[in-house]
Amino acid sequence: MKLTTKQLTLCAVLTAMALALSYLENLFPLSLAIPLPGIKLGLANIVTVFALYALGPGQALLILVGRCLLGAVFAGNMNALIFSVLGGVSAMLVMILLSRLGQLSVYGVSIGGAAAHNCGQIAAAVLTLWSTAPLTYLPVLLAASLLTGAVTGVAAACLFRALDHTGVLRPR
Repeated sequence: MKLTTKQLTLCAVLTAMALALSYLENLFPLSLAIPLPGIKLGLANIVTVFALYALGPGQALLILVGRCLLGAVFAGNMNALIFSVLGGVSAMLVMILLSRLGQLSVYGVSIGGAAAHNCGQIAAAVLTLWSTAPLTYLPVLLAASLLTGAVTGVAAACLFRALDHTGVLRPR
């Protein structure tokens, strides 16, 4: 895939925004409101959903992988990279599939992505721990993904409405 300078710049800005949202989310622990380990709103996924619809799957995947790699480097936690990549790529693949089916709105696609993200992270836990014990936590995470995916979908839909008149969202 060959990117123009404008596309590359937009990918860089969106990657930076996703990193900033991820960092910001860590400042406000959701565990105070929902005392379950591993549950996050996934604010950076707003950028991923936006990029998927506005730029297409290739560029959205570049932004996602860039965010995962840079996030692990900046946090100094390369162990978390497998969780981030498996969760993120699983979510992206499911969202690409669901968006192409055309049967779901951005809300449904986002919820599907949140559920797939949790499945990917549980897979990473199973691989890391060499145990199937993390699978018992999957139903809790899938239930939470209904809320977190819906929040991300609503935020992405608001972003689309706000940018509709700018020309950024030209048809691909």
